[in-house]
Amino acid sequence: MKERTPVSEADTALACMRAFVEGLVAHGLTDACVSPGSRSTPLALALRRAPGVRVHVHLDERAAAFFALGLAKATGRPTVVACTSGTAVAEYLPAVVEASMARVPLLALTADRPPELHGVGANQTIDQEGIFGGSVRSTIQADVPGDRPEADYWHGLAAKAWWRAVQHPPRPVHVNLPFREPLVPSGEAVASEEIQVAHADMTTVSPHMTPPLSTQMADLVGRHERGLVVAGSLRTTPSQAVGFARAAGWPLLGEPTSGLRSPGGLSAPTVLLADDRFVSSHAPDVLVQLGAAPTSRAGLALAAVVPRLVIVDPDDVVADPHRRAESRIVAGVDSFAVSVSARLEPRAETPWLRAWLDADARAREVVDGMLDGWNEPFEGRVARDVAAGMPQGGVLVVGSSMPVRDLDLFMRPRDGLRVLANRGASGIDGFVSTILGVAAAGDPTVGLLGDLTLLHDVGSLLWSSRRGLDAVLVVPKNGRGTNI
Repeated sequence: MKERTPVSEADTALACMRAFVEGLVAHGLTDACVSPGSRSTPLALALRRAPGVRVHVHLDERAAAFFALGLAKATGRPTVVACTSGTAVAEYLPAVVEASMARVPLLALTADRPPELHGVGANQTIDQEGIFGGSVRSTIQADVPGDRPEADYWHGLAAKAWWRAVQHPPRPVHVNLPFREPLVPSGEAVASEEIQVAHADMTTVSPHMTPPLSTQMADLVGRHERGLVVAGSLRTTPSQAVGFARAAGWPLLGEPTSGLRSPGGLSAPTVLLADDRFVSSHAPDVLVQLGAAPTSRAGLALAAVVPRLVIVDPDDVVADPHRRAESRIVAGVDSFAVSVSARLEPRAETPWLRAWLDADARAREVVDGMLDGWNEPFEGRVARDVAAGMPQGGVLVVGSSMPVRDLDLFMRPRDGLRVLANRGASGIDGFVSTILGVAAAGDPTVGLLGDLTLLHDVGSLLWSSRRGLDAVLVVPKNGRGTNI
């Protein structure tokens, strides 16, 4: 009988990574972004060979992480981004910070040297555990595969990482995976015991409104006719917010990234907020803020002086830069809207609401007349017309700095459009990769971004030009910071 060749460290590592990836797939993994590197070979091979997982290859780790961020934003599911050891890991930090602040489920899988190579001056060895600090929900330090070859250990590790990423509110999770050399397997499959993947209870923890809190909020709304509902960025569009504003008899001022710049809300809310004379004569007594803090300076200024500010914050982001909120309610917007509306006596149209609606109609007419009357296309007109021309079911990914502000100022209400932006940390880095990641989810995708933002990540555009991704990039040449 022929004696079996001893199993190498590389073969064991690949078998363990296959078990780990199988665990992720069992919980819903569909996409992974990888970058070249030898130390991550077992992980990259396991991802590439996993049925049902699309692998997106990127030369640049920063671009890979922002591409994964876009995919996770578009799908709402965790996306894997995997890299080799050393400074490659540090390239993930900007995207991890954005994912943390925007509440996006990202799984950063980083290869590492084994413990015996740490602290001895080994090449390309840095301290990777905890490298992302508080920007991840947790760092999971895995054992070396040769030390823990049991399949159930790796299945359990996958379940733990997935659960921590999707629990409410979703956030990135870092899994650090050390590997010993050799890293390239012999090609001979390693047998492992057949263990069923343990399916953890993946039900997302969703905060809810209690009856006493709902009654308290309904009483507050009922006692104040002069109120506003301001919707900042939200991960998902609440379907009941318009109904709540209607029942309260308050204007709804929805930013594009809230999903509530739609029929039922004001058409030019940011224009009205920017008019000091109008705001001073129509100052609200109560402002209910849904989601993140306002994008515009005028919206932030109003939130800073309104007598009573209530923030409904489904992701517990603490969207109160002026520390003015009298209460912060950690609850889903739809849960809040339905429970409070059920306790309200619906208001007929009040003079307060009519004044805002009339002013909004006039502002919309003036703004459109101004934009349409200029011979040279203005960036605000580009933003307005791109949003209006998007197909039903499309996704508009808008850049930080001026593009998102132009869109907020000039976009008309419409249905059937999803607007995404990296408004967690509001950076411009990696934005082309974010657009391409959104496009990889399959919906018609347009990116609206500045020329400096494009150049900052132009390598991703060149790298992905022949990969079959369907995205349109609209780049106004504004001469700010660069000239192309």
